[in-house]
Amino acid sequence: MAMNEQQTIRAIFAGGHTVAVVGLSPKAWRESFGVSRAMQAAGWRIIPVNPVVAERGETILGEKAYATLADAALHESIDLVNVFRNSEDVPPVMEEAIATGAPAVWLQMGIRHDAAAARARAAGLNVVQDRCLKVEWMMRDRPST
Repeated sequence: MAMNEQQTIRAIFAGGHTVAVVGLSPKAWRESFGVSRAMQAAGWRIIPVNPVVAERGETILGEKAYATLADAALHESIDLVNVFRNSEDVPPVMEEAIATGAPAVWLQMGIRHDAAAARARAAGLNVVQDRCLKVEWMMRDRPST
């Protein structure tokens, strides 16, 4: 039986808290940085996926950056893939998430790709679209209305 979105979110939060952030910027004013910093402060492990930063051998939020999700998965155990990319860039990220065995993918606010999400769900991944991980995490214990 398929889960509704709130059940999917609860299942993701009940899993491990290591998140690969595709499109994580090292710039503190970017949403990807702010959300990731907040999740890190809440006890989540952040794995940056940013090819430019990885090429320079730099870190983001004190964590080694990887050029691709596949490269990160070779070195890290990933519980969730959080995506900060344009909607049209989502299909290859979903394919990489499926190939690496990531259990879940989260598309941040304003990011949606129904066909790629359907493909990931068919492969057994939990998928959330067009929602903010940080906001949902902060609201997780509030009763739904």
